[in-house]
Amino acid sequence: MDFKYAKTAVEKTVEILGIDSPTGYTQKAAQQVCAWFSDLGYDAKLTAKGGVFVDLGGADSEDGLMLQAHIDTLGGMVAEIKGSGRLRLTNLGGMKADNGETENVKVYTRDGRVYEGTLQLCNPSVHVNKDYSEAKRSFDTTEVVLDEDVRSANDVRDLGIEVGDIVAFDPRTRVTDSGYIKSRFLDDKLSVGILYAFAKYLKDAGISLSRRVYVHITVYEEVGHGGSASAPAGLTEAISVDMGCVGDGLQCTEKKVSICAKDSGGPYHYDVVGKLIAAAKAERADYAVDVYPFYGSDVEATLRAGHDIRHGLIGSGVFASHGYERSHIDGVWNTLKVLKGYLGC
Repeated sequence: MDFKYAKTAVEKTVEILGIDSPTGYTQKAAQQVCAWFSDLGYDAKLTAKGGVFVDLGGADSEDGLMLQAHIDTLGGMVAEIKGSGRLRLTNLGGMKADNGETENVKVYTRDGRVYEGTLQLCNPSVHVNKDYSEAKRSFDTTEVVLDEDVRSANDVRDLGIEVGDIVAFDPRTRVTDSGYIKSRFLDDKLSVGILYAFAKYLKDAGISLSRRVYVHITVYEEVGHGGSASAPAGLTEAISVDMGCVGDGLQCTEKKVSICAKDSGGPYHYDVVGKLIAAAKAERADYAVDVYPFYGSDVEATLRAGHDIRHGLIGSGVFASHGYERSHIDGVWNTLKVLKGYLGC
């Protein structure tokens, strides 16, 4: 596999990061990803739930493998329109107010209008608020300040904004000359880019897989049930391609592929983890095996839905997860190597 496929993965990641897709508002992003795979010539379709299901082909449909990634991200929803014309939010997924403070946002109305604003601490000026540093950050103590001349709840409603509208945070995507990818929501759009690049590699090389392989791009992972549906008949294994954790006590870096042995839901299948390690070694991928202390994945949702499968989890290392995240093209490359080695292609 040529390194150009790692570059392709990064390019597609940047493209899809430009389409806001907080959990519950993923249609445009899913349609774009579905079109990507269709343009490669694969059978790709949108599921009833809103995800993308792709058949990559392969000979043995009774020993099927499903590769999962998710396109939904953290975000917010309008919970209250205040009398001041400011908006109180509720989080979508694990979005933290203290992490999103001072970030630019977009408010999507149900009639198709989009308004900009910023999430700020209530009374955010240090020249006015003596308790600025001590104030606890939560979605009750922060608010969206709209970039519109609004002074009351009625003014806001006149714009078409209502409770239940989606609020997306600016991803602030950057790719550095040194190969680092910085953005909100690399979890898990980076993996979506990786799976696209892997599918393109298979197509370009004319590879016929020995087992049936599917790709499932899910849309509710951040709230826990993304991978609970769309498992086809004959499936025996599923591997989540999600962010690899980087932090204290872990071996992974942004330049490595992480192989997860255990997370909050318990151990991953022993044999699958072993085969992933063997694939990394065979392909000379720079890898780390880690235990994630606070983590759950799509494939665990697939298991909890009752599917009798073996499961695993890999991903490019991501620093500052659920914050302003960072990975590296080398981590992308190493993840692609493991996928290639695992499938023997």
